[in-house]
Amino acid sequence: MTHLGDLEIFARVVSTGSMSAAGRALGFSAAVISKRIKRLEDRLGTRLLQRTTRQISMTEAGQGFYDRVLGILAGLEEAEAYASGRSSQVRGTLRISAPTSFGRLHIAPHLTGFMKDHPDLKLHIVLTDDFTDIVAEGFDLAIRIGELSDSSLVARRLAPVRGLLCAAPSYVASHGTPKDIGELASHICLPAHNNDNWKLEGPEGNLSYRPEGPLVTNSSEIIREAVIAGAGIALRSTWDIGRELRDGRLVQVLPQWEGSHRLTLSAVYPSRQFLPAKVRMFIDYLAALYGPVPYWEQ
Repeated sequence: MTHLGDLEIFARVVSTGSMSAAGRALGFSAAVISKRIKRLEDRLGTRLLQRTTRQISMTEAGQGFYDRVLGILAGLEEAEAYASGRSSQVRGTLRISAPTSFGRLHIAPHLTGFMKDHPDLKLHIVLTDDFTDIVAEGFDLAIRIGELSDSSLVARRLAPVRGLLCAAPSYVASHGTPKDIGELASHICLPAHNNDNWKLEGPEGNLSYRPEGPLVTNSSEIIREAVIAGAGIALRSTWDIGRELRDGRLVQVLPQWEGSHRLTLSAVYPSRQFLPAKVRMFIDYLAALYGPVPYWEQ
């Protein structure tokens, strides 16, 4: 039978990307880590890792084995928490992926309370706007905005997402306010960083509008800062510009129109029979923080 410690060592080598880093995390030398990995491979009769002088990568067998090992380790953690009654004293590392802007605005400012309540839990948060394969990359959960396309993941809804057309008062003072969709053609529009059409819903039903403007960027943050600075009109999510709407740095234009995509802010995690306590607690914390009517809508 495979030694449980070998599974933990294997998972740590994959998550850290090197045997020396895994050894430092677990208190072993790189030589011991290498020996334990070789013992595991010999027992299984297959190579799990491809080793070069610069990096370690998983073989096809290693990837499938890793996916299942994560479930075993998570299940063990949950079983220990259940048996010991220490579910409020979670330990270990919680790896989280989240969108860049949302993470900066609505996760980072609220971490202090969670970390204070769980001093033995280490948070490893990666902010990225790229699609993240949370299983392959070893994340415990991801915060996502949009539709859940991967049926192998479980999603918990945290809050609704609404999109509004907005502009700075300085822009409105200089260019006026459009009274209908047709007048947008005579205004400076700031397309989203992916240059998609604006999907809108209003008095005339649903429509797709192609925004035109002098600014092209791959950064949603640049569009956000540009609209606040008075560069034009943009379609932004309320979580992104709620504070600016409240303090008057932005005003809503064409209020009869909103983004027609009814997106959802969700926490997604691998489908497992037992949800690790550390994952459940962080999701519960965010759900209570945002609520059915999130604070950025109030």
